Amino acid sequence: RVIPIRIVTQLGVIDAELDSARAPSTVVNFLRYVDGRFYENGAFYRAVTAANQPNDSVRIEVIQGGMVRDGFQRPFASIPLERTSVTGLHHRDGTLSMARGGPDTATDSFFITIGEQPSLDYGGRRNPDGQGFAAFGVVTSGREVVRDIQRQSVSGQSLVTPIAIIRIERR
Repeated sequence: RVIPIRIVTQLGVIDAELDSARAPSTVVNFLRYVDGRFYENGAFYRAVTAANQPNDSVRIEVIQGGMVRDGFQRPFASIPLERTSVTGLHHRDGTLSMARGGPDTATDSFFITIGEQPSLDYGGRRNPDGQGFAAFGVVTSGREVVRDIQRQSVSGQSLVTPIAIIRIERR
């Protein structure tokens, strides 16, 4: 089942569709944050470009966002990693995927890819564990907003001025 969502940011609207048939646990997790309004007043706070990864041999292009980074506990436990080798979803242009440290550590932070990013799939080399990231949706309109966010000023990979997520809602 496809679930349409809208990400309203200070730079514009990004519409997307979540694939609950192929990434059910990841979509349920994401929607817990959406329905609980935990993303309201969140932000896109990271922009990874070809130019700001001097220590990475495998380069990617993404923007990353989530709840406000205020150090408080996340309201929900981390979720199991739904690998792209199982879901069949891949990191193409405009893919929504969960950020994580190790396997089974994703909570609220998510990213949107810019361009094809196969190194983020299972077996890809961006993350040393080779487990990839959990793709769970795709942008259907607003890719220009995604690119506008990526073009903002950064210090390292952190946006100097995070781009506010006003809300994320089901459409």
